[in-house]
Amino acid sequence: MKDALALVNKWLGDLIELLKMLVVLGVIIGILFDDYFGVIAGIGKVVGQFGDGGLAGLLALIIIALWYQKK
Repeated sequence: MKDALALVNKWLGDLIELLKMLVVLGVIIGILFDDYFGVIAGIGKVVGQFGDGGLAGLLALIIIALWYQKK
């Protein structure tokens, strides 16, 4: 059972790494070719939602940043 969970955890880790690389690639393409896929606009929208949340949004952003640093 532990081996199966470790395997699933490894797959999810690999999938997340792939998605991070795709976001970076989308940002680079957006910078070079005028945000063709809308990745930069999407990131701006998410950051704007944190800003609209006021103190709760700031706390959520801090919690996400701290959680990400642990990994």
